[in-house]
Amino acid sequence: MQIPDLDVAESVLDLIGNTPMVQLPRVGAGLPCPVVAKLETTNPGGSSKDRPAVTMIDEAEKAGLLKPGGTIVEPTSGNTGVGLAIVAAQRGYKCVFVMTDKVSSEKVSLLEAYGAQVVVCPVSVAPDDPRSYYSTAERLVNEVPDAYRPDQYHNQANPQAHYESTGPEIWQQTRGRVTHFVAGAGTGGTITGVGRFLKEQNPTVQIIAADPTNSVFSGGDGRPYLVEGVGEDFWPDTYDPEVVDSTIAISDADSFAMAHRVTKEEGILIGGSGGTAVAAALRVAEGLTADDLVVVLIPDSGRGYLSKVFDKKWMSAMGFTHQGGATVADVISGKPDDKMKLTYVNPQATVREAIEIMQAHNLSHIPVAKGEMPLAAAEVIGSVSEDSLREKSLEAHDILERAIEELMDQPLPIIGVGEALDVAAHKMEQSPVALVLAAGKPHILLTRVEVLQSISADPREARAK
Repeated sequence: MQIPDLDVAESVLDLIGNTPMVQLPRVGAGLPCPVVAKLETTNPGGSSKDRPAVTMIDEAEKAGLLKPGGTIVEPTSGNTGVGLAIVAAQRGYKCVFVMTDKVSSEKVSLLEAYGAQVVVCPVSVAPDDPRSYYSTAERLVNEVPDAYRPDQYHNQANPQAHYESTGPEIWQQTRGRVTHFVAGAGTGGTITGVGRFLKEQNPTVQIIAADPTNSVFSGGDGRPYLVEGVGEDFWPDTYDPEVVDSTIAISDADSFAMAHRVTKEEGILIGGSGGTAVAAALRVAEGLTADDLVVVLIPDSGRGYLSKVFDKKWMSAMGFTHQGGATVADVISGKPDDKMKLTYVNPQATVREAIEIMQAHNLSHIPVAKGEMPLAAAEVIGSVSEDSLREKSLEAHDILERAIEELMDQPLPIIGVGEALDVAAHKMEQSPVALVLAAGKPHILLTRVEVLQSISADPREARAK
């Protein structure tokens, strides 16, 4: 029931959209043109995904695909789930959301706070793997009674929502002066919908996708990266490549650094995907003129990433930041050149091959990882050691030709390249070898002996070695 004569929304769903725009004068200082941000963080669910969530459910109800009291099932990195959970709360639906183990723990807790069930799946598997979050969602749709999957990656109501709302808002707010629009592409709904609308108003407007390195949109093969909620390992139907004029690949390190910079310099708490978009927008603006206007869409807030991007320990452990004093980097700098290559074994390799690799490099432990260098952290799935293989050979005969993935142990402890030596030593108390990460990627193996020797030596001597 609407209250007459009061400026009060009837429902939280009525608060979706009409998000503000703000200039980024500090991070954009020295650029030839203004860079302004469209803050989707002010939507009720805190992200741009509130828009397609309502539109997709509206269309499903019209088509009779979602029955009263039914269950919404969707794979999500978190934000779409929140939007759908808000709609579900208003309209009496249940929710089951499928997420990868890459997402921050607070995103899982947030969805559970809305009353949703959350199923977590591994990120380092192919989309068609039964364990993937795409396959798991499809299975649940078939198992749960009266289930409906909005399928944001293929549902054209997704880009439609942004064509009908986000695009017109940007055009009106900039008085038609926008010349470049920059946004991340995950499902592609935002950049496709906004891009279509803006190009209908002015065909010369440039649409630029900001994409994580390794994502398919910028020419990667979809290998894992750490930025959440943006990029893909396949081509969604909701992404229209004809709308996008260019794509800029941004690394995890640059994305996280920009998220910190915007937060500290502009007072706008943004997440890693927002950092990806702003980093790309600044690159675009560098080559423009005073007559141009760059609009960058900030998809969500940094509040969903406090346990990762804004956690000092996580950033240090992943090799993105450096602590004071003597660090792991000091030990690595003293290694000879022939020891600077990461040694690992593929999970399909045989035990015989793994032993030969360890003997050739004089290593007692090595990681087990998928893919070629440079590896992603999520591609490291285990480890093997001489002692462990020796024990297992006593339990079973003829293990030399068996695949390592059948006999591997837990992954080696990880330490960041910029972590203090005493922190590294503590992490290695139970393991003689650790895997060093630099900028979120596996970099080199380090032994406990090397760390302890550096701690006992004079720091200046350790750095000079």
